[in-house]
Amino acid sequence: MKSTPALLLAAIGLILSSCASSGGSGVKPYLKNTCIVSGNTLGSMGPVITEVHNGQEVKFCCKPCIKKFAADPAKYLGKL
Repeated sequence: MKSTPALLLAAIGLILSSCASSGGSGVKPYLKNTCIVSGNTLGSMGPVITEVHNGQEVKFCCKPCIKKFAADPAKYLGKL
């Protein structure tokens, strides 16, 4: 019977850790498979670059697209 509190605490810890890793950060996911700037398929220009802008995850195909996005984020976020 002494192991019951320990098991209970372990179960609570697992539940809390799964909640923390399941997107509880408040960041909206980027659901497209194309670059928000160029429209290229993500991964076609090398590794996908992921950034967060005002709570919105944004994915880019290459570094030059990040610069274009930074110049006018509202223009590109409107595509979402």
